[in-house]
Amino acid sequence: MRGDIDTGGDPAVTAAPAFETATWEELVEIWQNLDLPNAAWRAEIIEGRVVMTPPPENAHNLIADVVHGELRDSISKEWAIFQTSGIKIPERKSLCTPDLVVIPRSDVPAGKSSILADKALLVVEITSRGNADDDRTRKLWGYGHAGIPLYLLIDRFASDGPTVTLFSQPTGGRYLHQHRVVFGEPVELPEPFGITLDTSQF
Repeated sequence: MRGDIDTGGDPAVTAAPAFETATWEELVEIWQNLDLPNAAWRAEIIEGRVVMTPPPENAHNLIADVVHGELRDSISKEWAIFQTSGIKIPERKSLCTPDLVVIPRSDVPAGKSSILADKALLVVEITSRGNADDDRTRKLWGYGHAGIPLYLLIDRFASDGPTVTLFSQPTGGRYLHQHRVVFGEPVELPEPFGITLDTSQF
């Protein structure tokens, strides 16, 4: 197996070698055996690259807390909200850890097994400077391929200012619909959520 170090040109993101010829099982084994600097670091597999990112800054965490709180107050008690759970997309050689994922409690596997992405109802990503492009492109593609009904991208570093985009209606590996607003405007999460997120809190 051969790979190159991929840091995305940003010293805030450290990536392990990407093994171009590795099988899915080999990539998962590499991911499982990574020696992370500490428990706050996050490791993901993104289209065959094993990527490590440092802990997010406080502004990022405050947004995650706001979204988590609004969801927790509104959604079915039969659903769980996780901030640290890996979701598997084997067909895209990806194992991502969204900033938030909503999944029926009955679909959460026992033990340490990662969640199959097609069980998720909603994933939320909040961009950091070092991973924004992955959130906008590779993860968008992966979540669409997995058929996750809703992908909420909170992009603090969009070129035209902070925005929130809701992607919906995944078909054929892509989302057919997207609704984009600037920070401060509300975002409607359709059924099965049926709630409005107040982005002025971001």
